[in-house]
Amino acid sequence: MKIAMLGHKTIPSRKGGVEIVVGEIASRMAEKGHSVVCYNRNEKDEVKLKEYKGAKLKYVFTVHMRGAAAMSSSFFAALRAAFGRYDIVHFHAEGPSAMCFLPKLFGKRIIVTVHGLDWQRDKWGGFATKYLLLGEKMAVRFADEIIVLSENLKKYFKDTYNRKTVLIPNGIEKPEIIPADLITEKWGLKKDGYILFLGRIVPEKGIGYLVDAYEEISTDKKLVIAGGSSDTDSFRKELMDRCKDNKNIIFTDFVQGRELEELFSNAYIYVLPSDLEGMPISLLEAMSYSNCCVTSDIPECTEAVGDMAISFRKSDIRDLAEKLQMLCQNENIVFKYKNSASEYICGKYNWDNIVDETLKIYGGN
Repeated sequence: MKIAMLGHKTIPSRKGGVEIVVGEIASRMAEKGHSVVCYNRNEKDEVKLKEYKGAKLKYVFTVHMRGAAAMSSSFFAALRAAFGRYDIVHFHAEGPSAMCFLPKLFGKRIIVTVHGLDWQRDKWGGFATKYLLLGEKMAVRFADEIIVLSENLKKYFKDTYNRKTVLIPNGIEKPEIIPADLITEKWGLKKDGYILFLGRIVPEKGIGYLVDAYEEISTDKKLVIAGGSSDTDSFRKELMDRCKDNKNIIFTDFVQGRELEELFSNAYIYVLPSDLEGMPISLLEAMSYSNCCVTSDIPECTEAVGDMAISFRKSDIRDLAEKLQMLCQNENIVFKYKNSASEYICGKYNWDNIVDETLKIYGGN
């Protein structure tokens, strides 16, 4: 098949879960012999590759203003996909899906993956929220198939629009666990010496709850907050200002490569305190690295981890603090979860199976 993908920022990249998903499925589809073109944003100061693991990369005009980058890039990508010789045009995320009618008008088969209800995210204002909702409604109207990542999203589309969707979750691969080296040199971090959050620094991730809970507990373990902002620089600055007097709270900024692998490999606990998620790849990654994970009890998290992680009541700082204190005082419990996490999550979410399921949807099966 000839396949176009759009809606991501750029691949290869770890700027967000969407980018990881597009990179994983596009490369595997190309490996199976399909022709895959991914429409990247024309980002400033980035090396522009022509290919990534067999998938062709093309770059579209992008307005570099807050909220306008996604809208402009998805419009021009959809336009090019409409006139291109594609069997399938696969839109990722709700905002870009506002343009899914364009290739539909030219007879293309349209697939939309809803990675989460983006209009619920705190970072967006009135116009952006309405535009994201428009993307959701356009997907419902024009997509031949809508893929969702969780049972909760599947129920949402059925209850709200009486629209049938297909559940195909994200995947994960078993990584190599590596010793602390760069993270010791750069931030003084040692194995099992820190509690880790790794993800985008945005309000709905609940990082503020984690900071407050950490400051309530008694522990010699540091708190590491790893990740960059996503149109949320002011939120990140506010968070850092709150923590500036606590030398045990470390902000690393965006990490990738060896630093990211070391952070996952050597954490004592990984915490994802989100109020809102689609399907959190960072959580799957943390478990694949044999981490003891603590998550909020939202369905998107609890559905993923089953009984192989610990949950706390969403937004409840006291409950989170109690769970963290208990784990800091009971290494045996932490290592019980560490010993079972990787085998469980890597067996449950396999990229090759997920790609096969997606290709079935492409073919109308």
